Amino acid sequence: MGDRMTKEELLDKIFSEHYRPKAGESLRMVRVRVPGREISLAHIIGVSQTSVYQNLGLHIGVHEGEDHTGDTIGLLCFTPWESVVAAADIAVKSGAVDIGFMDRFCGTLILTGAHAEVRSAVEAIVEYFRKELGFTVCSVSEK
Repeated sequence: MGDRMTKEELLDKIFSEHYRPKAGESLRMVRVRVPGREISLAHIIGVSQTSVYQNLGLHIGVHEGEDHTGDTIGLLCFTPWESVVAAADIAVKSGAVDIGFMDRFCGTLILTGAHAEVRSAVEAIVEYFRKELGFTVCSVSEK
């Protein structure tokens, strides 16, 4: 690569040349993430095992006592993060799915239900965000 610097090295160079800390102080840099308009993950877990539900925390809270072993899980990640609210609305209107988890501060949506219903909901979300909202979307993956 030769003389190419990483982003971190370049930032260190710029700040070290233009910033002189007081005695005993150190420079603190905060990196801010500027969200785009995208769906970066749309994945379907075909037949879940109990350990998957438990590690995702889907067996507690409103789901306490329920056994979802064998259900399908749909995972989606959005930026901007608030768009997860619209995605959840599309999901419940396009299939008989449950919202397993929704985080408008990180852009994560987890859907649960029968395989065909979860797949239909995930595909409807991806298609709507691509066509109607102009988002960059990934393809739906399944394992």
